[in-house]
Amino acid sequence: NVNDFSVSLNPDNIMIVSQKSHNEIHARFGSVAQRKVYYVYGAPCAGKTTFVNNVKGNSDLVVDMDSIWQCITGGDRYEKPNALKTNAFAVRDLLLDQIKTRAGKWERAYIIDGGAVNSDRTRKIDRYGAEAIFIDTNMDECLKRLYGDLERPQRIKEIWEGYIREWFAAYTE
Repeated sequence: NVNDFSVSLNPDNIMIVSQKSHNEIHARFGSVAQRKVYYVYGAPCAGKTTFVNNVKGNSDLVVDMDSIWQCITGGDRYEKPNALKTNAFAVRDLLLDQIKTRAGKWERAYIIDGGAVNSDRTRKIDRYGAEAIFIDTNMDECLKRLYGDLERPQRIKEIWEGYIREWFAAYTE
């Protein structure tokens, strides 16, 4: 009805807004207001990545350190060579900056993190304007999943058992 001047030029239908607000109202150009950020946290082997993989869409951005390591090494998901530590964290930081500034045309972003300490978790949630999603899995279940994982070598499982126990020792609500 843009060509119907009784509608398009009717003073009762006119609202003065900034260009940014206009774009948000009409969800134009990947409007920042339309984007949701989720901070998905929980213990190692709690199911954070599985959860995100089940809910994410094709235009969603996922920040997962295990996936970043695998991507830059081209190797096993849980191998993290110290020589590439700076590179892995630089990739993560770039993605987090894009989430913070809402750069790009993604629809939703998922930040997968341990988030054991409440003060650190709250700071990150605030920094990225995120909604928290807690994957609440008890330690016994996390250990069961770890030792049932056929892809992880035994030497890696022993290291990850330590990560699981450390997470539960540090966790604050």
